[in-house]
Amino acid sequence: MTSTESMPSRLLGVVDRIPASLGHLAGPDQGRVSLPVRLAWSGPTQFDVADPRQRLTLYRTLMDCGQRDDIIRYVNATLLRRDWPRIRRLTARRVIALWERRLPELAV
Repeated sequence: MTSTESMPSRLLGVVDRIPASLGHLAGPDQGRVSLPVRLAWSGPTQFDVADPRQRLTLYRTLMDCGQRDDIIRYVNATLLRRDWPRIRRLTARRVIALWERRLPELAV
């Protein structure tokens, strides 16, 4: 890569990964989730969904690295709404704006 070339934006494809509706989110509201290595290649791979800190880490990992099917499988709509104020404070504003544009009920 030369000095005139830039790295691709980490926001590339984010919108395509966000489900069209909170109703599509079918993740668990209790128990443990084990992420595949392709998502959790560094750090924890198992998360207790009932633990707010672990869940926050899980959801932020999925927002950053997960594909739409991963987000649908592992994120619970009710818990995401509950955690959204904390997620908003800890995640890049541009990512939050994209999520809230796609899922306006999160912005409330």
